[in-house]
Amino acid sequence: MSRSLVETLLGAVVLAVAIGFIVFAYTRSGVATVSGYEISAAFNRVDGITNGSDVRIGGIKVGTVIDRELEPETFRAVLRMSIDESVELPTDSTAAVVSDGLLGGKFIDLQPGAEEDLIKDGGRIAYTQSSLLLEELIGKFAFGTE
Repeated sequence: MSRSLVETLLGAVVLAVAIGFIVFAYTRSGVATVSGYEISAAFNRVDGITNGSDVRIGGIKVGTVIDRELEPETFRAVLRMSIDESVELPTDSTAAVVSDGLLGGKFIDLQPGAEEDLIKDGGRIAYTQSSLLLEELIGKFAFGTE
């Protein structure tokens, strides 16, 4: 009877420590959604971008992709992003889908513009650059096509 009780208590301790490690790893990983104001941007391609993908400025995470949808009139992919309230983006800012290294994941890279007017909550980034496909680049290089 006492051996069973010791095993049960030891199992509970191991389970509590494992849960503690998971909570610690989640809070330190930066994968949580950034809360703030919402903006959107339309792209021709958003390959590799999913809900929860990072939005960065200068390599620093300032936001999160919260939704992806297809614009029925233009057939462009529209990303909705939540941006940290402390980050104020000028209206002429640009957004690009970029890769985090050769084999890394993709994220949205924002380049702030120089305008004095700022993008408001619900605003849209007008200047975007879509995702590049590695296969297309290799084909262009290998076969010399445009």
